[in-house]
Amino acid sequence: QVQLVESGGGLVQAGGSLRLSCAASGRTFSTYAVAWFRQPPGKEREFVAAISSGGRPYYTQSEKGRFTISRDNAKNTVYLQMNSLKPEDTAVYYCAADPFRELGPYDYWGQGTQVTVSS
Repeated sequence: QVQLVESGGGLVQAGGSLRLSCAASGRTFSTYAVAWFRQPPGKEREFVAAISSGGRPYYTQSEKGRFTISRDNAKNTVYLQMNSLKPEDTAVYYCAADPFRELGPYDYWGQGTQVTVSS
């Protein structure tokens, strides 16, 4: 099992950048696929990006080019670098992980970190 803790959220102006971190416990985290999801206010949770255990990234078309997912297995951490942020990126961002499924469903979830983008 792994436990996931997100950090790095906050308030940023439109056009700015944030880097979210997903820190995991567990010695086998490097073998897990990890994803970022977000839930905008009043909306359903949606997929943002994922990264396989081997480092292959996946993105939605709307985030490709603005967001970059990466992992540092030595630190048991996955990052989401978010650039050119827009007000519609405002959401609670969650990381999720699974030992078998690159694109979900994911068995392990963090508590989320709030990202607010002001116009």
